[in-house]
Amino acid sequence: MQIGMIGLGRMGANMVRRLLRGGHQCVVYDRNVEAIAKLTGEGATGSESLDDFIAKLDRPRAVWLMIPAALVDATLNELAPKLEADDILIDGGNSHYIDDIRRAVELKNKNLHYVDVGVSGGVWGLERGYCEMIGGENDVVRKLDPIFKTLAPGRGSVSDTPSDKLSRSSDASTALEGYLHCGAAGAGHFVKMVHNGIEYGLMAAYAEGFNVLHHANVGKLDHAADAETTPLRHPEHYRYDFNLPDIAEVWRRGSVVASWLLDLTAIALAENPTLDGFSGRVADSGEGRWTIDAAIEEGAPVPVLSAALFARFSSRGEADFANKVLSAMRKQFGGHVEKSHK
Repeated sequence: MQIGMIGLGRMGANMVRRLLRGGHQCVVYDRNVEAIAKLTGEGATGSESLDDFIAKLDRPRAVWLMIPAALVDATLNELAPKLEADDILIDGGNSHYIDDIRRAVELKNKNLHYVDVGVSGGVWGLERGYCEMIGGENDVVRKLDPIFKTLAPGRGSVSDTPSDKLSRSSDASTALEGYLHCGAAGAGHFVKMVHNGIEYGLMAAYAEGFNVLHHANVGKLDHAADAETTPLRHPEHYRYDFNLPDIAEVWRRGSVVASWLLDLTAIALAENPTLDGFSGRVADSGEGRWTIDAAIEEGAPVPVLSAALFARFSSRGEADFANKVLSAMRKQFGGHVEKSHK
């Protein structure tokens, strides 16, 4: 197939490369002319402007946006007047599914089709493939199937779920290939939203666990004996100097907590056991918040996902004032004086 890609960042560029390897024709555009030039040198068709980009696409056009969620509406507003009936716009970023529902209606009124695709795979997707969660009209999604199939990891990437209760219809599902049409407009990004909310929780669990291991030698350290310090009652119980890279490695092999996230953690610790150079400031791009919003509306409890999101807020200093209030209250009621940080 032929497809146009707008947004040639870390994921967009590698998705184009994977499509080119699969025999598809890719027309590309980005505000960064160097990114365009690089992919043009690898076989893509470059564009000098959006008008040039549109002109190089055959009708009915398929245009994939791989840009930050905050830029999608402005880009659609600029693109839509340049397109023609039955052209397809695909948002592969991390948009809020509620925005997808609105966009699908607005574009349908202009005789354009809208497809939302939640894409997971990160910078490894070029070789591993991309897990895709898709929302949109049945016929339109079906037309794009060759694109989705090429981007996906493929059935051989993992073994099938072992069960004698799986139906024949399940065996035919594209889920076994690593991509799935989840439903109408917004469904793809809804599933990806929850996927990322779960990701927050999993990452937090690994991080907290390794932190407990990291502090397991606290019994060897000197401790102040004063009213502001909780005494360590049994320092002899905490005298372990664990090799964290080795623990991550052994957990990868046969453990029930093995996962790709643990694989990546093991790589990070092997390369940098003390994680020097990382400040510990953890960003969130919105999906965790939206997952919690949806859970509240549904009445579905998500305490783990909520705690993981709030931990990210704290990592960025958003709890600093609250901690100052706590410290001030302690001084007021007990005359407690803050201890300096080590």
